[in-house]
Amino acid sequence: MRKLVTDNTDENHDELYMRRAIELASQAEAEGEVPVGAVVVYEGRIVGEGWNRSIGQHDATAHAEMMALRQAGKVIQNYRLLDATLYVTLEPCPMCAGAMVHSRIGKVIFGASDLKTGAAGSVMNLLSYDEVNHHVDCQSGILDEECRAQLQAFFKRRRAEKKAEKKARRAALDNQ
Repeated sequence: MRKLVTDNTDENHDELYMRRAIELASQAEAEGEVPVGAVVVYEGRIVGEGWNRSIGQHDATAHAEMMALRQAGKVIQNYRLLDATLYVTLEPCPMCAGAMVHSRIGKVIFGASDLKTGAAGSVMNLLSYDEVNHHVDCQSGILDEECRAQLQAFFKRRRAEKKAEKKARRAALDNQ
């Protein structure tokens, strides 16, 4: 993992780490995955990185956050990530939010909200649910426009590709 040197302001750190998460989201997109990226920061250094890999790994749990949490646990030799912060380009889903609670991560910072499955406040809030044993501090909106634009461009392109495929299939059937 690389140590990142920046100004000593939280805002600059947050943007720097979120930019790394956006880079990782681009890696996911290059692999045909939904572009979501995540990094785990502990004691001022990145100890875990991940990007969506569910399709390529045939694994529904291979979300960016899960990949980053797994790597962070291995790097610091403990699944409990009390003083760590997870940066992710999209609001965590229920599965990932549950893993964050279980890992006892200190904080999650996400870019774009997920109005369909967001489990950090948009649809539900599992990170501070009263009945769980650990509450995760949460912050949203860091580079949210960039994160949202990356996702919107991906899905717009994917819809156009599917439409073109459907049109080509119809044309092939018409020519038979």
